[in-house]
Amino acid sequence: MQSGIRRGACALAQQARATPNAQLTAALTSGRWESVRGFAAAAAATEAKKAPTGRVSQVIGAVVDVQFDGALPPILNALEVQGFENRLVLEVAQHLGENMVRTIAMDGTDGLTRGQGVLDTGAPITVPVGEQTLGRIINIIGEP
Repeated sequence: MQSGIRRGACALAQQARATPNAQLTAALTSGRWESVRGFAAAAAATEAKKAPTGRVSQVIGAVVDVQFDGALPPILNALEVQGFENRLVLEVAQHLGENMVRTIAMDGTDGLTRGQGVLDTGAPITVPVGEQTLGRIINIIGEP
């Protein structure tokens, strides 16, 4: 029974992913660049609405446990704490079960309190590389 549910969920996910790509391909081949820009903006807005959100459950130094209401973000995903004095990025290190993940903070957690909102970025931490970054100082989350 569970494998049938899993197959159905995978099929729905593939169908959802295929639809925007088909629209984007059609827009690109027809030369409608303005609609492509509009499609990208709409897709980004939709992603922001669907991004899983959670709340801080426990803080122990640089280790922060975050509880989510729905699906858990994958390991190595970057999470951003909302309403914190400066940008605080957390990296998912472990799934604890019961909709809880253990993360590692990439900056100080002083002032972080239980219940603060956390947003899943949907991607791992990325740092720019290339000739443009040679000789420049970049921190662990890719900011100059």
